[in-house]
Amino acid sequence: MKKLYGKFVDMVSDCGDKIGLLTRVCVGFIFAHSGWAKLHSLDKVTEFFVSLGIPLASIQAPFVSVVELLGGLCLIFGVVTRLASIPLIATMIVAILTAKRGDISELSDLLGMSEFLFILLLLWLVASGPGRYSIDQRLFKKK
Repeated sequence: MKKLYGKFVDMVSDCGDKIGLLTRVCVGFIFAHSGWAKLHSLDKVTEFFVSLGIPLASIQAPFVSVVELLGGLCLIFGVVTRLASIPLIATMIVAILTAKRGDISELSDLLGMSEFLFILLLLWLVASGPGRYSIDQRLFKKK
């Protein structure tokens, strides 16, 4: 049983960098797409932010849009991934505290939110970095 489990671990360990790449690109795509969509409907996004009571909504809406677009692109290509993840985490925290606050009545509600999952994935990227298949790896590779 130990031998079989060892073979399984070896097999899936070889896939780690590819799975990390897929995860980073998918999360990046979601953020970049969201930012792009927000930039093309800033009036509606600003109105929504106002309805949530977000201060300076006319400044925050384009700011969040650009953060999501550029942060998502950074994740897709693996450029300054750790730093790019931090403002994206902040946008998800604000989303939970404003737009999603009313949907939370117990811990399982929070844990089931896609925004919370994005926070966890982004924290993983901050901690582990973008992986082998990234521009960061090429630029900041330890010699």
